[in-house]
Amino acid sequence: MNLLARCVGWLVFLAWSVSAFAAPQPAVSKGYLLGAGDVVRITVYGHPDLTVEARVSEADAVSFPLIGEIRVGGSTPPEAESRIASALEQGEFVKQPQVQLIVVQYRSQQVSVLGQVNKPGRYAIETATRLSDMLATAGGINGSGGDTVVLTRTRDGKTERREIDTVRMLQNGKLGDDVDLAGGDIIFVPRAPVFYIYGEVQHPGAFRLEKDMTVMQALSVGGGLTQRGTDRRIRIKRMEESSQVRTLDAELTDPVRQDDVIFVREALF
Repeated sequence: MNLLARCVGWLVFLAWSVSAFAAPQPAVSKGYLLGAGDVVRITVYGHPDLTVEARVSEADAVSFPLIGEIRVGGSTPPEAESRIASALEQGEFVKQPQVQLIVVQYRSQQVSVLGQVNKPGRYAIETATRLSDMLATAGGINGSGGDTVVLTRTRDGKTERREIDTVRMLQNGKLGDDVDLAGGDIIFVPRAPVFYIYGEVQHPGAFRLEKDMTVMQALSVGGGLTQRGTDRRIRIKRMEESSQVRTLDAELTDPVRQDDVIFVREALF
């Protein structure tokens, strides 16, 4: 019985081994465009002496035995494999070469994520990457971040600046705003807009301005009125586009704007 169990165990192990080695490796980088700074490992089946690990130069090339400098920048790994194989075959160095190129370090295609995220920095694009993917990679938007992010990118020589409402994008299924990213793109997450409230409220101070917030909701965020406060004589100081400050008599249903200063007066007895 023990012998049978051991035999079965060996058969299972052998089957697993064959499937593990025979299964194709995940093509993580097949659509990736190689560029300067990337580090690649190139192997030729049956020719271990031709194994090379090299950095793509500023001229978008790598140095390979027998064929010298060969351009790989701007190509996908399969295209670069084909180019190297053709050069080996045309030079009559290797017959029907089977070339494999693997990206060891992704350096050329990087996106900068700045502002109010938990882990700002530069991140490499290894596969097709969307805006939501990159925000997740950067640890997500922190508590001070706003709902709208600014994406700056250059396409066909033209620089584009786009503001994207991430809440609408994710909650309302506006997946058209979840754009594909490319090397050189910059994502900036600004601070959330705020308003200020003081006077006869429980917790005066600066608070995050939520979308479509009203004066009544602002009072609630400030902890409500004190015993001496009244909601009938509320005033808002608002900065206009002309940089002039205007004082408004506010109703509870009035909208609150960014940087509004709300003053709650004392009740008259």
